[in-house]
Amino acid sequence: MGQEVSVSYQAVKSRVYRLIDSLVEGAKTEQEIQESMQRWWKLVHPADRPMAKKYLTAVLAKSNATLGAITDGLGEFKEFSPAAGMEMDRSSKMRTAAAQSHASAM
Repeated sequence: MGQEVSVSYQAVKSRVYRLIDSLVEGAKTEQEIQESMQRWWKLVHPADRPMAKKYLTAVLAKSNATLGAITDGLGEFKEFSPAAGMEMDRSSKMRTAAAQSHASAM
């Protein structure tokens, strides 16, 4: 097998946060993020995948909780009027659930 990647919790968290940052900065699209994660997963040794899955699921859950808390907190400010698309609509929630389900299936 060729190159393999580290699956420590810190390495997985760093990978996820770099991808989130690249999406926020506009350096990557959602499609490119998905492709990047698929390439990364292929580099994880099959014996390491259960631990990688555990770490990835934990990081995604904590990231989602953080984004939810930020969104909910901003809604409590009278001065803050959410921009269009700020509220997570049903399709976004479904896509998030599907992504977590996909990560669980890996």
